[in-house]
Amino acid sequence: MIQGKIEGNPEACVESFGKIEEAKEGQLTFLANPKYEDFLYNTQASVVIINTAQELRQPVSATLIRVQDAYSAFAILLTKYQEIQNQQMVGIQQPSYISDKAILGSHVFIGAFSYISENAHIGNNVKIYPQVYVGNGVVIGDNTILFPGVRIYHNCQIGSNVTIHAGTVIGGDGFGFAPQSDATYKKVPQIGNVIIEDNVEIGSNATIDRATIGSTIIRKGAKLDNLIQIAHNVDIGENTVIAAQSGVSGSTKVGKNVMMGGQAGIVGHIAIADGTRINAQSGVTKSVKSPNGAISGSPAFDYNSTLRSQAIFRNLPELEKRIADLEQTIKQLLAEKESIS
Repeated sequence: MIQGKIEGNPEACVESFGKIEEAKEGQLTFLANPKYEDFLYNTQASVVIINTAQELRQPVSATLIRVQDAYSAFAILLTKYQEIQNQQMVGIQQPSYISDKAILGSHVFIGAFSYISENAHIGNNVKIYPQVYVGNGVVIGDNTILFPGVRIYHNCQIGSNVTIHAGTVIGGDGFGFAPQSDATYKKVPQIGNVIIEDNVEIGSNATIDRATIGSTIIRKGAKLDNLIQIAHNVDIGENTVIAAQSGVSGSTKVGKNVMMGGQAGIVGHIAIADGTRINAQSGVTKSVKSPNGAISGSPAFDYNSTLRSQAIFRNLPELEKRIADLEQTIKQLLAEKESIS
């Protein structure tokens, strides 16, 4: 399954997973980060997955499986383990409500207190945990998992192999209000939807707003952390990752393979080029046009320039003293010149 090479007892058996520093006999663990290497030599785990390039400084009691990328190999096994668990979840728990106009695929699980509205279309092997709301006309693709308390508003589309964690709201109204002459605000109806493509994962308590017109889109392979706000008509590109507490304002287009650190914010109606790396707590106020760059700060600009600016800022007291000394030296030189003349 992970294309590994065994070193040690090929008959070793495992029945659960453990961290390398805590694993016990009968458990499987892995080593990918060099700072945990010391645990390799005294772990009680029965099997350890390690990188092919890992050199041993002393004997290891556990059976080793060498692979090109230990972290990815371990992830494959965890995914398989989770799939086996999910396959055991089939059926409809009560009490729950399922409209007679909803369409359910095969091997679906629907947890208690869930609500499936009219014309909802649920694909095969979908797992809907308790207290999930699925609105009118929602489409959910095969093998998707909705954890407890997820809310999906009407007419939104969720792809296949999507995971949405507890408390997330998909398709709430975008923040659209038109200022009036009397200083009040008139709500602009939000009649679009949200489209989440295949292989997307969204963390807990995130909010993705429906479009005013058209669609808010999270494209395939994107990964969104907990507590993220995606505003109306935003377009998040393929395989983009966004860390917790970040926000993207309305109608902004984020490119492919973008990496956004925690608590970063992006203003509306701009574009972020493919491959951009946005440092944590950055405030992006204008479009990023060059791909594969790195930006930082608020307002955000080129990462290397930011580091140089920060270095200068830290040295300001010393620079101030040097300037004061130079000014004093110049005054002395001018005074000497005047006295000579």
